[in-house]
Amino acid sequence: MLIVSMRDRKVLRKEPDGTLVVHADLAGHATGHANDMVVDSHGRGFVGNFGFDLMAGDPIRPAGLHRVDPDGYITQVADDLWFPNGSVITPDNVLLVVETFGNRVTAFDISDDGDLSGRRPWATFGPLPIGQRVDQVLTELRVAGDGACLDATGGLWIADAVGSRLVRVIEGGTITDEIRPGSPVYACALGGAAGTTLFACAAPDFHEKARRSAREGRMLAVQVAVPGCTP
Repeated sequence: MLIVSMRDRKVLRKEPDGTLVVHADLAGHATGHANDMVVDSHGRGFVGNFGFDLMAGDPIRPAGLHRVDPDGYITQVADDLWFPNGSVITPDNVLLVVETFGNRVTAFDISDDGDLSGRRPWATFGPLPIGQRVDQVLTELRVAGDGACLDATGGLWIADAVGSRLVRVIEGGTITDEIRPGSPVYACALGGAAGTTLFACAAPDFHEKARRSAREGRMLAVQVAVPGCTP
């Protein structure tokens, strides 16, 4: 199992005996905390990062996307992404990357050797924000996409961190379903016995100091119609 260690910008590997070892050190590559990751069938991890110091209130900057190979070698495979976050790989080997501060989901074709090409918008929710401060940009976002998961018919469930909702989006940007759990949500996954349980991570906000001081995070579960996508 590969695990993103966000604050120290590392990808860890859980060995069969349960020990954790450093699989790849992104400290010299990522320009912000490491973010969500998806791993393909070859064991290559595609890892986003914040691009700037979110908690310090720094101006928003674009970030790169890095590929971590099975031997731990790191390659930057895309740039100019606005907070690359939740990512999935479709059955036809397309990488979808949710850009939290970009009002969009961006698609790439994955080659046999792990390079990305054919960059294109997969879903656009609004214009690219023009603000430079986080508080400005948050008012310009129609979907502040965080974590995401793919269902069996190609729909992408996205945790809308600012809108306090889970939305199901299809290619082109149409929102087909919306669930409002009454709390901000930051990650989601489809699972359960039938694959139709949508699990979500919820918390009152994303501020690091506040979250460190209180145990208010929750796991939510809701039934949906379409099961998760299986390899």
